[in-house]
Amino acid sequence: MSEILYNEIPSLDLSDFTSGDASQKAAFVHKLGDAYENIGFVAIKNHGLTQALQDQLYTAIKTFFALDDETKSKYERPEIGYQRGYTGKGKEHAKGRNTGDLKEFYHVGQELSKIPDTDPLKKDYPPNVWPEEVSDFQETALEVFQTIEAAGKAMLQAIALHLGLDEQYFEDKVLHGNSILRPIHYFPIEDPASVPSDAVRAAEHGDINLITLLMGASADGLQVLRKDGQWIPITALPDQLVVNVGDMLERLTNKKLKSTIHRVVNPPREKMNSSRYSIPFFMHPRSEMDLTCLDSCVDEDNPKEFADATAGEFLEERLRELGLRK
Repeated sequence: MSEILYNEIPSLDLSDFTSGDASQKAAFVHKLGDAYENIGFVAIKNHGLTQALQDQLYTAIKTFFALDDETKSKYERPEIGYQRGYTGKGKEHAKGRNTGDLKEFYHVGQELSKIPDTDPLKKDYPPNVWPEEVSDFQETALEVFQTIEAAGKAMLQAIALHLGLDEQYFEDKVLHGNSILRPIHYFPIEDPASVPSDAVRAAEHGDINLITLLMGASADGLQVLRKDGQWIPITALPDQLVVNVGDMLERLTNKKLKSTIHRVVNPPREKMNSSRYSIPFFMHPRSEMDLTCLDSCVDEDNPKEFADATAGEFLEERLRELGLRK
């Protein structure tokens, strides 16, 4: 496949894949494969998430993040590595850095009531934490979680076909997977001199998971690092989700698919006193998924680059690197 240097991330229509038209489906898989082998990002429309539901969740999270820090801290769960509930300002930093990012966020995972008792994973997941001050947070967040998860499964089906795998290859691996919906608030900085000089909204990083599906990617600041070292801005229309390859998928495919470094840069000093919000959905597999490089992605020209590991082992290692797990 020839190398492509994109000036912007490609836009795709997920209904081309799901409509049942064989030629449209094949074209979608081809375009997705090109993008994921070269820049690791696409923007998709017709993903099933209505504007009304997105607006509803944004209203709920803005209400929560507007609460005072003491109230929000009631919902912190450091004993589980902040994997559910609230994570306070500056608690997370990028791998290889010590300065915390200029953000706070909230984690929603699989709802235990929706996992059958027969699934051994049920006992491994902590219960979700719901803020009593925001009445519709729970209902709205869970509906968004399920809707984006369904879109993510369709994207993984297309990825499987591009890799020459069975279309349902990922299905049992992501069933009740350890996915996270993360509403983020990049909080206002009234006095830029009050924060460390190297502090940014989100330092350059790759995502841990299989794929990330992002709501609200159009606000200024999100950038992706192209192969030639150029940072390009990510723009998406309001009806689109941005979907990128994560480290687990890069690892599984021995870097055939690219988990591209991205960041959220600070706005100009005069705009540091304004908020920015975004809501990524980090699609994780079940912890027992084997991330050993696929045989089809290893050859003389592409020797195996990663040690064997399960998704759970890799996640624990990365959470420690990010400062969320001690």
